[in-house]
Amino acid sequence: MKRWLLFFLMATLTLTGCNMNKEDSKTQPKPDKEVTGTLGEDPDVLVTNLHSPWSIQKDRDTMYVSERTGTIVEWDKGKMTRQKVHLKKTLSAKAEAGLLGFLLTPDFSKSGQVFAYYTYEEGGDSINRIIILQKVGDKWKEMETLIDGIPSGEYHHGGRIKIGADKKLYATTGDARKPEIAQDINSLGGKVLRMNLDGTIPKDNPFGNSYVYSYGHRNPQGLAWDESGQLYESEHGDSAHDELNKIDPGKNYGWPEIEGDEQKPDMVNPLIHSGEKTWAPSGMAYFDGKLYFAALRGESVKSYDVQSGKLTNIITGFGRIRDVSVDGEFLYFISNNTDGRGNPDEKDDKLYRVRKTAKLTSKRAEFTSK
Repeated sequence: MKRWLLFFLMATLTLTGCNMNKEDSKTQPKPDKEVTGTLGEDPDVLVTNLHSPWSIQKDRDTMYVSERTGTIVEWDKGKMTRQKVHLKKTLSAKAEAGLLGFLLTPDFSKSGQVFAYYTYEEGGDSINRIIILQKVGDKWKEMETLIDGIPSGEYHHGGRIKIGADKKLYATTGDARKPEIAQDINSLGGKVLRMNLDGTIPKDNPFGNSYVYSYGHRNPQGLAWDESGQLYESEHGDSAHDELNKIDPGKNYGWPEIEGDEQKPDMVNPLIHSGEKTWAPSGMAYFDGKLYFAALRGESVKSYDVQSGKLTNIITGFGRIRDVSVDGEFLYFISNNTDGRGNPDEKDDKLYRVRKTAKLTSKRAEFTSK
């Protein structure tokens, strides 16, 4: 099946239907136009035949991709190896579950250790945990548990883990299809969690002796920070109203009490949302004033200009996209067509690379969004 980089960039949403909280409305311009254009080049395919990939990581010239089936793919000097992960618990094979978040530690080049987030089965229950894995040759071994007992179920696991600008470890957790737990600050479900790199609770977390950093989330799967250290998050809405949120400590982001433009006291509206359309946003990265996020149902990589408010489709034509990573020269992304919800070709899924510095030419077109 022929895949190609879309030559026309699409769709900036207006904030007429994508309401912000009053605090943000003073600083965030409202997008009012659709932007179209071309990136000017096709992406390179680095790796093929990935199995339900979830996270991208890079160590110098070596790429790593986690697969929900319980393996890590390493790409080094053009060679791909699929490496088994040995876990202490039975990996869940439920929809959306498995080996999810995967993050190199700051000293990975020396220690060979990474953080990982996975779903396991025990006594008929599904549970999520965050662990440390050790790389030993071409295998990985679970060494230490940082957090256990994160709610899980058939769906809505969250699963993204990243180190923030403050050198703390953050994790997104889903509501496990129990919406009420997102409003319960004593539950780890439906939250953004924050911890020290050894798994202990930071003293400056917003709730005493709690990992909870923000709450009222449905199924968040993307985290990114700008130059000032501001945290942003991407989140699946209920059928539609998918969100980009500006995350501040201790704030309540509304689920399941509000979504979209609905308002309640002390609940924060999204920076922007998809309205009646569905993005199903997943991994996210920040670079040079823009948030880049992967869209599953939206089948694209989108960029959101934090200052202008313009939302743009920059990459389409590759099916479902699970994660995106940006460095100074390249943008990397992985397709996710082999998870049972896509239409894979014979070599899916794939890890792609496109030069970030490819020139973007654009023109404007009138656009109206609810």
